[in-house]
Amino acid sequence: MPNLKSDPLDLVFMALADVSRRKIVHLLTSGEMPVSDIAAEFDVSLQAVSKHIKMLEKAKIVQRRVVGRTHYLSLVPEQLAGALDWISIYRNFWHNRMDKLANLIETPEE
Repeated sequence: MPNLKSDPLDLVFMALADVSRRKIVHLLTSGEMPVSDIAAEFDVSLQAVSKHIKMLEKAKIVQRRVVGRTHYLSLVPEQLAGALDWISIYRNFWHNRMDKLANLIETPEE
């Protein structure tokens, strides 16, 4: 587990590094879900899914709401904004590089 004093961006990338956690995030894009419904999507125990959820909560990518004995999770998409901004820098870098390459290929040799 990452140190709680880690950079928020580090926590987001650590949380998203696991395919199961990415699946949970994807499931939550359609709206709030009970933890039991999320767990039913996996072939592992509720305890194993719960550990993944706790990592997503530490990264503040999901939030929990408790009603009686039922725990509901919802996505906090704003928390992904920093990761998107960071990735966008490199997306722009590669777009520019590919544009330069295309210009070189399209320019006839003299």
